[in-house]
Amino acid sequence: MLSYRDRVRGCLLGGAVGDALGAGIEFLSLDEIRRAHGPAGVTGLTEAYGVFAPITDDTQMTLFTAEGLIRASVRGRSRGICHPPTVLWQAYQRWLVTQRMNKPPAEVSGWLAAQPVLYASRAPGNACLSGLSAPKMGTPESPANPDSKGCGTVMRSAPFGLLRREPEDAWSLAVECAVLTHGHPSGYLAAGAFAWIVAEVLEGASVLAAATSALRRVEDEPVGHEVARALRAALGAAGEIAADGAGSAGRPAEPAVMAGRVETLGAGWVAEEALAIAVFCAVTAADDPRAALLAAVNHSGDSDSTGAICGNLVGAALGEYALPVDWLDELEGHDLVREVADDLVREVTGSAEVADPWGGATTEWAARYPGG
Repeated sequence: MLSYRDRVRGCLLGGAVGDALGAGIEFLSLDEIRRAHGPAGVTGLTEAYGVFAPITDDTQMTLFTAEGLIRASVRGRSRGICHPPTVLWQAYQRWLVTQRMNKPPAEVSGWLAAQPVLYASRAPGNACLSGLSAPKMGTPESPANPDSKGCGTVMRSAPFGLLRREPEDAWSLAVECAVLTHGHPSGYLAAGAFAWIVAEVLEGASVLAAATSALRRVEDEPVGHEVARALRAALGAAGEIAADGAGSAGRPAEPAVMAGRVETLGAGWVAEEALAIAVFCAVTAADDPRAALLAAVNHSGDSDSTGAICGNLVGAALGEYALPVDWLDELEGHDLVREVADDLVREVTGSAEVADPWGGATTEWAARYPGG
């Protein structure tokens, strides 16, 4: 049986691997990908941004989401009061600094912002940059970028589902933090749906069952029609492949079959399409992370984001040790991702499932994750 730590590590590492797989082909059409990498497209990690197997803004922002959630928990425990979206806003402000500098400044708040590997600009989304550069944080009543529904809301939101809370709580917090940068309903509701799915998978549900449950939740939203339609399309496409026997006998469908279906779900630049592509790939290749991740990146669209979201799902479902070891070993910053995952587990469980290197000393933990 998978432990909580297995699933948290799997979720964050799977997302980072999917991100790296798609980094070098993010702006290519499927035909261009196949011309560059062969008929099957990308079949493994490649170089992008002058780095082999690089993480991009997707993983960067996911790590800062996790850091913000840890700091919100620390603040709530130490001060008895906390508004998590404000703490997440501050965490994303620290990420914004990493996009404006090429190395950590002399003084930073906390531990994560001191990591040099995060100081790389890897095609960050315009709405994330503009929303976080605004003088005031977006709120549900006055969201940032009210017409924006880019996938930047979804690709950073897996940690909201990793807190061992009810799916509705994960949904609500993800939505409240999505409007910091994206105010279109399809943008923030897709983030909520993704967090809902992760929360259910964390407790042992299949991605198929969790996505079906999230679809019902989205259908309850008066403005949820675009996200609901995208999820229905993803689940319908997965069901058709299963009915056709294309992925029978425990084998995933052929890459060409998967790619053809992915192309019908959109390009993934907008939130609901990115979620749909990731869900389709995670459901169709449910027992084969390698096949799911490759399907999620080999298409004419936002390959690193769809790969990251799919990786979050398959990693949460199957755990760290189901992910391809050869890819994890080559992944940029893999030790950092594991460390953040373990810190999240440590804060949520009170060190019950992961060793505490400080022997319970609260001063070191507070310096690492100040409560704010």
